[in-house]
Amino acid sequence: MEIFHLRYFVAVAENLSFSRAARQLHMATSPLSQRIRDLERELGRRLFDRDSHHVALTPAGAALLPAAKDVLGRFDDLPWRLRQALGTERRAAYVGVVPALHPALRERLARLETRCADEYDVKRWPGNSGNLVAAVQRGDLAMALVHLPVHAEGIEVLELLHEPLGALLPGAEFGGRSSVSLSELTDHTYVTSAPGTLPTYFDQLKVRLKAAGIHREINLDIGDYASVREIVANGSVFGITLLSTGSRGEGKDTSVVLPFRDFSPALATGLVWRRDRARPDGDLHSLIGAARAVFAAPLDAAESPDVSAGAPGSVSAGSPADVTEAPPAASAPHPHPPRGLR
Repeated sequence: MEIFHLRYFVAVAENLSFSRAARQLHMATSPLSQRIRDLERELGRRLFDRDSHHVALTPAGAALLPAAKDVLGRFDDLPWRLRQALGTERRAAYVGVVPALHPALRERLARLETRCADEYDVKRWPGNSGNLVAAVQRGDLAMALVHLPVHAEGIEVLELLHEPLGALLPGAEFGGRSSVSLSELTDHTYVTSAPGTLPTYFDQLKVRLKAAGIHREINLDIGDYASVREIVANGSVFGITLLSTGSRGEGKDTSVVLPFRDFSPALATGLVWRRDRARPDGDLHSLIGAARAVFAAPLDAAESPDVSAGAPGSVSAGSPADVTEAPPAASAPHPHPPRGLR
């Protein structure tokens, strides 16, 4: 007698149908009937009364059913009983995080760490969106919170939130204004931080700006967002940043952030993971399932990004409201996370 004989018996006994039990067990009816006959022969008892229309338990089958369920339950409990006896072995799982991540998503990540603490030691790994997505594809990271769009083979994307973007403008020219249109900026120069330090979405913004007649552009050779503000405060140039960044500086050094009247850019953030690792037989099925539940829950009012155009809050440069993703080129790159489960 093998454990599968008991599984087959319980399936038939609970369904009182060989065909339904076979579908439940993902097998054909004929081999299922043969295994039940083998079990009856070994026990020396007929377990079912069956004809072409009905299946019923015999007294022997009714007596065997609770005992078989008990044996199967004990057998299926062996893995967790062993973990309980030896102590749960927590596995390290690295989650990629972009620097300019909304605080609400950082809080959700902390919830995930707590929720999965018994099974996983969830660790954070910083990087820009492109590098993090590549690390997820390689299997170096379990998942990553990145700026969208993401188009990568084998990668699943759960979109989480959109943060409105606005124009970073010199306060001397635009102080006191409530909004600005692209047509007003055709004589200004668009300034950005160093290539590779902004989300790929900003490449799409450049196309939109050129279509609006804004052709002059400056790319700084550093990734410091504060330097972009310094250049903008001089006048005749503008940048694009999160609308929640707000105004900063005094006198001639003032810069302001205004919403566009004729343009609605927004920076989207999402959770990405490898599709095959999230399948029921995948190594991260439980972790990714928990992450989807934690991150997919709607943001409440306290967590939601500030989308008001009238008086966005002031924050310091280098805070999560800045859109730069990567350190300056002179900084040492982050090494790959350790091999193992990620």
